[in-house]
Amino acid sequence: MSRKTILHMLTPLKQMSPFDVNMALDAGYDSVIPYTGVTLADVGNLVQDAIFSRPPDAGVATGIFLAGKDVTVALDMLDAAKKAMVPPFEVSVFADPAGSFTTAAAMVAKVEKALAKHDGRTLSGTKVTIFGATGVVGYCTAVICAKEGADVTVAGHDGLTRASDVAQSINGRFGVTVRPEDGSTDEKKTALLQRAEVVLSAARAGVQVISAAQIRQASNLIVAADVNAVPPAGIEGLAVNANAEPLDATSAVGIGPLSIGNVKYKTQAGLFKQMIAADKPVIYDFRDAFTLARSIAK
Repeated sequence: MSRKTILHMLTPLKQMSPFDVNMALDAGYDSVIPYTGVTLADVGNLVQDAIFSRPPDAGVATGIFLAGKDVTVALDMLDAAKKAMVPPFEVSVFADPAGSFTTAAAMVAKVEKALAKHDGRTLSGTKVTIFGATGVVGYCTAVICAKEGADVTVAGHDGLTRASDVAQSINGRFGVTVRPEDGSTDEKKTALLQRAEVVLSAARAGVQVISAAQIRQASNLIVAADVNAVPPAGIEGLAVNANAEPLDATSAVGIGPLSIGNVKYKTQAGLFKQMIAADKPVIYDFRDAFTLARSIAK
């Protein structure tokens, strides 16, 4: 007898994102149940209620989705969920706070493809500067790039304090080296751009971070990418549908938010589908998202 597939969606926020609910149902889950205001201390009990309410062979048909808007909280919840398992009572878990894991994975996968195609290189040793790195997408992007061997700089739009906190968190948690820099003025941003080979904008929607004049001064630039689909663009002159196409008045190529979003959508949907189709419970985080995004990006 086939069992109903059930996804329990946990968020520390007062609302679960309709985006994630729709994605899970469209991917094929029979039932999706949101839980709001969930704290880290709640996760273990919720997971154990899920695992012990069904026989072990139904664990693969039961999933936990971790949402919210904080990367470190989501990763802590993921660890708590894993610790709550009591084999053979286990369920699948997928963390994607604010869609940041799948969005970051999609952006880095697209950049990686563009680097290989237009410059014959990988991320390893490439100088990557991330604007908006104190946000959830920027944080994850920095982690993925650093793990691929890139020379990563996270730029703080409001000075060094928050950028330093992000770098310290990333370096301590993931054993990589990410460098914070002050990007609070146009002069400082221009200086950062002049050293960068890849520029990634993951700032708040509707905020222009980099002007066309500044991007023209980025003489070493190979690829620029922006996840902001709300006007104005995070990088002025970068079209929303750009797909590794020449960036005006530069020798670089640009990747726009719609191109990234297409891969992000397929990555999140794909991971949900993999959870449903799996033969045994699985655990997914940004690393799994990047693996799948790499296979999708063109």
